[in-house]
Amino acid sequence: MLRLSNIEVVYSKMILVLKGVSLEVPEGKIVSLLGSNGAGKSTTLKAISGLLKNENGQVTDGTIEFEGQKISGIDPDQIVKNGIFQCIEGRRVFKHLTVEENLMAGSYTRKDRKNIKDDLERVYHYFPKLKMLRSRASGLLSGGEQQMLAIGRGIMAKPKLLLLDEPSLGIAPLLVKEIFQNIKQINKEEGMSILVVEQNANVALSIADYGYIMENGRIAMEGPVDFLLSNEEVREFYLGMNDKGKKSFRDTKTYKKKVRWV
Repeated sequence: MLRLSNIEVVYSKMILVLKGVSLEVPEGKIVSLLGSNGAGKSTTLKAISGLLKNENGQVTDGTIEFEGQKISGIDPDQIVKNGIFQCIEGRRVFKHLTVEENLMAGSYTRKDRKNIKDDLERVYHYFPKLKMLRSRASGLLSGGEQQMLAIGRGIMAKPKLLLLDEPSLGIAPLLVKEIFQNIKQINKEEGMSILVVEQNANVALSIADYGYIMENGRIAMEGPVDFLLSNEEVREFYLGMNDKGKKSFRDTKTYKKKVRWV
């Protein structure tokens, strides 16, 4: 469904952030993009959704294709209409609007207005807590509730591909588990493709089909989840399953080792 081929992204015409990134999101799958802070994960999502222009960034090389069509350089609103919706890091809800008004804002670009009421009920099916809070100002919600709202607003856009940027950021562990279970349920019941960017590798890999690990603007490793979970370097560096301390993928034997979709 989505294919990035050797893309490079430059900010302010001089700062090279992405250095030949290639990745794919097949239809109906959950793909996790993992990496430490500053690795280039959020920039990758903004390149896909067309939001780089707002930060003086641009794709200077490579191609981004969605359903076989190039989308590099297309305006963000058109990308949403084409079927891609990004939930930006930090949730970014309209705090002065109610929960339900925020959800309705997600449907702004849609033409099938007659189905919006049914889709609103679908959001409440996945996030029952939002239904109880539907008349509350969004600025009064907890961080976890705002994240549920941000994802629900994304569902209201009825995307084919949902981009999630750090959905666990600043949220209590119990709510993180609940939210990721919701994400898995949405994928299963809606058949929606999802690309999730995360620093919390454990929770991201728990729901994904395939994963990419990014370091310093490049893909350092990729593979099916079972491969990543069994890989010694991934377990050591990202999952905290040793007592030797963290190290860089550049210090491991499997740096740049890739396992393609089977």
